[in-house]
Amino acid sequence: MSSSLMPRLIPDGPTHKQQGTRIAIIGGGITGLAAAHYITRELKNAKVIIYEAGDRLGGWLQTEFVDVANGKILLEKGPRTIRPNTEAALVTLDMIQHLGLKDELLISWNNSPAALNRFVYYPDHLVRMPGPRQSISQMLWTILTEPVFKGLFTSLLEYNRPGRPANIEDESVSSFLTRRCGSPHLGNNLISAVFHGIYAGDIDKLSARTLFSRLYHLEKVAGSIGGGFFDMRGNGYTYMETRDAELRNEMVPKVEELLSQLRMASVFSFKKGIGAFSDALEQSLRTNPNVQFRTNDRITGLEYDVESNGIKIKNASNHTSATYTKAISTISSRTLSTLSGDRLPSLSKTPSVTVMVVNLYYSDPNILPEQGFGYLIPRSIPYEQNPECALGVVFDSDAIQGQDTATGTKVTVMMGGHWWDGFDAYPDEEEGSAMAQSILKRHLKIDTPPTLVRVSLQKDCIPQYTVGHHSRMESGHEELKDVFKGKLAVAGNSYTGVGLNDCVRAARDVVMGVKKSESPTGLESFVGQGWQKVFLPNMRETVGTVQRKIQRERDMKGPPPGS
Repeated sequence: MSSSLMPRLIPDGPTHKQQGTRIAIIGGGITGLAAAHYITRELKNAKVIIYEAGDRLGGWLQTEFVDVANGKILLEKGPRTIRPNTEAALVTLDMIQHLGLKDELLISWNNSPAALNRFVYYPDHLVRMPGPRQSISQMLWTILTEPVFKGLFTSLLEYNRPGRPANIEDESVSSFLTRRCGSPHLGNNLISAVFHGIYAGDIDKLSARTLFSRLYHLEKVAGSIGGGFFDMRGNGYTYMETRDAELRNEMVPKVEELLSQLRMASVFSFKKGIGAFSDALEQSLRTNPNVQFRTNDRITGLEYDVESNGIKIKNASNHTSATYTKAISTISSRTLSTLSGDRLPSLSKTPSVTVMVVNLYYSDPNILPEQGFGYLIPRSIPYEQNPECALGVVFDSDAIQGQDTATGTKVTVMMGGHWWDGFDAYPDEEEGSAMAQSILKRHLKIDTPPTLVRVSLQKDCIPQYTVGHHSRMESGHEELKDVFKGKLAVAGNSYTGVGLNDCVRAARDVVMGVKKSESPTGLESFVGQGWQKVFLPNMRETVGTVQRKIQRERDMKGPPPGS
């Protein structure tokens, strides 16, 4: 909806209505900062108070610069790259543009070794995944000779298999893949590796309806995934969630130039690391007199306040309460449920996993046997090949280049995740370092001791969208409305996506809902989730659009000098 129509949605006028608006944001991670950012843009007169239990902002975005013998290196203890090609990424690009970070981007292009070379380790060696720049014969040879691809050809008969029984509303990712592909091999060998990389999770527990939402919808409407794809391809359309289509229509014109710049990008980061994003947000917010930060201030409870028709928040710093017009919680759903006095039971049922991140730096710039983004490890790997419970290894020196002044090789090993479910204790730093080096020696034949090691234990860092997540969030939506009367909304990685793009998009969605006086909960996407057909332009239409745009730009510039 265009901004010119917004006053009609707010009859009293946005400025008048915002004069007494006080919004509390619980959590100073990237979601909380993004929410504050959009409040200052869309609700300019609202007062914002950000509560953060720790002493720093940015949450899981943790960048560290370290001095080494011949310069500086940059280490990432959390996310390290951002994908530019999703609907949610449009919000990230909008923020980058608004914060003036375009010149700080570092881009890994589609033709870089990191984009072209992605590996899975199975059963005892690296296997390059088929992809661009490989001939048909190369790809076929890999698929036919590597055991990791067992079951791939039989999965091509998926469209002949029966559709989903009517009584199945959700199932695990492994159940879905086995049912559609006819065997568990594809899930065990390939998809489990991918889900280790994204969610550090177990495909026997993760929700197919939530994490494979488009494939799940295709099976529902077409009877099979293949049948749905063939119909889309033949008729020139794709399925898109209605909210994604609406976001695309609104945001693409706003970030068109930056989108064009990133058209051939695989992933991107910043010259000063992913932490530059949260740092820029913090710096921008600190210049705004309507924003107040309360670090080292833990929330101990919150409740609906009948008298003010708002939210009453109790904090640990002075054991007092403050009342707000609206609160946006960006902390984990389990913690929020506890703070609510267990009145949000559906939000208490999202477990999280713990991941140990080990950054290693070697002064030798040529120590890796392959160039590429790194490799993932499936659950089907023999135990003797992975007793450390590693999830994957990132070749940081290849993944993003241009952040270090020192030569050498950076590698990150990630361990734990669902493998460590139920653990009462975790490896300490010394043990974590030894385990990571053991993995690199076994898998990559790296015997040389690293010049530098950093070990970080990220407790409960990735929420797990287990079977039933969609229906639990649907119930959570109703609980939030019933208990907090539309005055408490949620955003963050417990709900609509675990990635950075997902989190900032969720933050914006909530703020835009507040602006429209819709009393959002942040979980509206789980209620009556809609899909729509989006027709794709054919090649002639695409070329015509580009030609018309070029001609318009020429017309605006006028004739060349001397013509």
